[in-house]
Amino acid sequence: MPREPHAVLPNPPTVVEQEALALAAQAPLPARAGTTLIGTAGWTDPTLIASGRFYPPTATSAAERLSHYAMHFPLVEVDATYYALPAPSVAEHWAERTPSGFVFDIKAHPILTGHPIDRERLPKTVAQALAGIHPDKRRLYPRDVPTEVRDELVGRFRALLEPLQASGKLGCVMIQLPPWTTATRGSVRELERLPELLPGVRLAVEFRHGSWLEPGRRERVFDLLRANQMAYTVVDEPDVAGGGVPAVLQATRADLALVRFHGHNLAGWRSGASVLERFNYLYSAQEVRAWAEPVRRLADEAGQVHAVFNNCVRDFAVINAKDLAAVLASPPQPPVP
Repeated sequence: MPREPHAVLPNPPTVVEQEALALAAQAPLPARAGTTLIGTAGWTDPTLIASGRFYPPTATSAAERLSHYAMHFPLVEVDATYYALPAPSVAEHWAERTPSGFVFDIKAHPILTGHPIDRERLPKTVAQALAGIHPDKRRLYPRDVPTEVRDELVGRFRALLEPLQASGKLGCVMIQLPPWTTATRGSVRELERLPELLPGVRLAVEFRHGSWLEPGRRERVFDLLRANQMAYTVVDEPDVAGGGVPAVLQATRADLALVRFHGHNLAGWRSGASVLERFNYLYSAQEVRAWAEPVRRLADEAGQVHAVFNNCVRDFAVINAKDLAAVLASPPQPPVP
């Protein structure tokens, strides 16, 4: 497989950057190892573009950047669908501009997750239908949205998925629950409704409240996911004391496991922190290598693993995604006696 040349940084890189870049230079193109597909959370992050460290100067549009991205990675997570609902024609273009075998993991819209919905990002006709509901609030919780409008939004989300399903390029829909969603019976019922709302779609669930993964409850939670054909999303993020959830290795679907890497920026992992502050973290080569065996184990259990780096600041996610691909493409190291 072709190898990616060393990236060039405008400033002298730190030791961590040097080691991560050296490892990334060994990554296969695209970044995959067996049935493990590796990518990042998006391809249009402004800090990545501004860094000038991944896209060539000629890639000036989102379409050109997607084509370039797809030469390097076989998978991308689309976060834009969490904020708004693009027209199905947009998804058609995504499918057209990527090679065979490339897949999109789609982040679920708030109407499916319980996050507040930004009415200013809704389609015009839908926003008009909500004009009389809490008009003083820009954001509405799904529980405040009339059933017919909820059905309309879910239908529009399904329509967005159809071109990707038809082309075989829909990886999964990633349901990232709000950090305030605890393990209650009401929350369980909402989860159980999702396969009915999105039939025929592979679903992955990311929990963000520790109550779901308490030792006395987690096995019941995993059984719930198995019963509903949902993939559990393994996360790597700051320690629970810093507001995250533990990295529990588990596969709950026979055909998919998802791992999302959020970094370990403890200083930025706080309430009110911006996305830039929270995910401003470059994994060291040693940290990435520590994930090789867990990812291989998940691949044995689930058949396919999607590994997504969400530390999208500068080119950190790109570098670390290539790091993991390089490690997984190398033969496993024997244990130290």
